[in-house]
Parts: sequence; structure tokens; C-alpha cells
Amino acid sequence: MLDRIALVLVVLGALNWGSIGLFQFDVVAWIFGGQGAIVSRILYTLVALAGIWCVSLLFREHSLLESTDDNA
Repeated sequence: MLDRIALVLVVLGALNWGSIGLFQFDVVAWIFGGQGAIVSRILYTLVALAGIWCVSLLFREHSLLESTDDNA
């Protein structure tokens, strides 16, 4: 479950970075009142932690990933 939450946060972060790169528009800052707003900073931090968590997916054994998918 934590893997899926982390993956969703990483995808949302990637979409936000895509909008910054393509349109120079920060969706998170726009929604929550700027990059310095506490909610924006919390969300940026959660996305960063989720990205760090998803790095662990690279080092897991393939059989472990298959067995967790079967249980979901």
C-alpha cells in the first residue's frame, strides 16, 4: 500500500515538474498560495520522500514484487 501511495505522489510531482518545464507554471504553488506557503512546502516534502521511497523499488527482488502484487 505504501508503494502505491508513494508512486501516486511521485507521478503527481512529475506532472507538476512537467508543467513547470513546459509552461513555467507551478500547479502546487498556484493551488496552495505560492511556493512558500506551508501546505505547498509540506506537499513538496512528501513528494521528495515518496521519490526516495520509490528508489527502493529498484533494489527489490523481482519475486518479492510479484508476491506482493498477487496479494493486492
